[in-house]
Amino acid sequence: MLRLVALSSFTDFPCFYFCWRLFNVPNPFSIQTAVEGGLSIISLEGFVDAHTAPQFENAVQSEIDSGRISIIVNCEKLSYISSAGLGVFMSFVEEVRDRGGDIKICGLVPKVKHTFEILGFQDIFEMLEDQPTAKQKFAAS
Repeated sequence: MLRLVALSSFTDFPCFYFCWRLFNVPNPFSIQTAVEGGLSIISLEGFVDAHTAPQFENAVQSEIDSGRISIIVNCEKLSYISSAGLGVFMSFVEEVRDRGGDIKICGLVPKVKHTFEILGFQDIFEMLEDQPTAKQKFAAS
């Protein structure tokens, strides 16, 4: 547990994550979906990792299966995303756009936004300040 207190760099993160799982801390992930004005709003909270990404994937797939292809992913409460979570975005973007829709990402906190930017997501997705801005972008398109 002392290691948790000493967490000070990115290299310490795997230890933090392992300890967090080892001590059976409840999974801080949650996902909520809503439909507003014909737009699907998927709100992520906590960690999207290999364990929670399937829930995110199921939520996006459910929206697409319901015919809702204009999707906003609100990340204002997202504190961590792994490659598995990033892969969910990539796995659906082409399908949604082929059907005339889009996926817009909003509300990224700086730490998480940096992860998206390192991987060039800003060249693929619109990453907007907040949910109202994302709604306006859909309305304008």
